[in-house]
Amino acid sequence: QVRLVESGGGLVQAGDSLRLACVASGRTLSVYAMGWFRQAPGKDREFVASINWSGAISDYADSVKGRFTISRDNAKNTVYLQMNSLKPDDTAVYYCASRYGWDVESLATMRPDYWGQGTQVTVSS
Repeated sequence: QVRLVESGGGLVQAGDSLRLACVASGRTLSVYAMGWFRQAPGKDREFVASINWSGAISDYADSVKGRFTISRDNAKNTVYLQMNSLKPDDTAVYYCASRYGWDVESLATMRPDYWGQGTQVTVSS
């Protein structure tokens, strides 16, 4: 069992930056691909970004490419999402997710094994 706890959300203005963090406990994070998803009010949950177990391979939704950066620190069992140039359309609850596997390169089309409880990001115009 893996427990994921997100932090770092908040209320910011358009153009600002935020860094989300997700700390995993229960099992070592190094064997899991990690990712971030988001869900805006009235919309389905969508893929944002993911990173493989080693940090060598990352994947991003087109809507965040060039603005968001995912990274991980396996020694700290933590994955980060640096969000720059935030837009009102980025407003959503952001969820951390993980999937077991050395060969998992992206969570864009794979169902995660575990989810965090989510952290709210609100971007005002």
